[in-house]
Amino acid sequence: MQIIAIFLVAVVALEHFYIMYLEMFAWETLGKKTFKGAMPDDMFKPTKAMAANQGLYNGFLALGLTWGLSIQDIEWSTNIIVFFLSCVIVAGFYGGLTVSKSILYTQALPAIIALFAVLIFY
Repeated sequence: MQIIAIFLVAVVALEHFYIMYLEMFAWETLGKKTFKGAMPDDMFKPTKAMAANQGLYNGFLALGLTWGLSIQDIEWSTNIIVFFLSCVIVAGFYGGLTVSKSILYTQALPAIIALFAVLIFY
């Protein structure tokens, strides 16, 4: 059952590595396609630095989860993973309340599921 928790944490980490890539390196190309209709196309260039900053934070979240999975001591590993999943959940709720409700489902919900799996199976 521990493998389920590891898999779910890895999925959340991969999602945040993807968001990092999107916001830091592909904001004006893939970002436009991903967020089509959420903001006018002419806003992607002036918001590129802001998106890159957000992407950096998403990268830190992904790295933290990856770091947690790489720690051999189960207690430390669990503590680190719980901390970073909690950060993802808080960010997901904040984004869901301030930007788009879909963030609740695309970021917060997978982290909540992974957190429960870690607390139960890890």
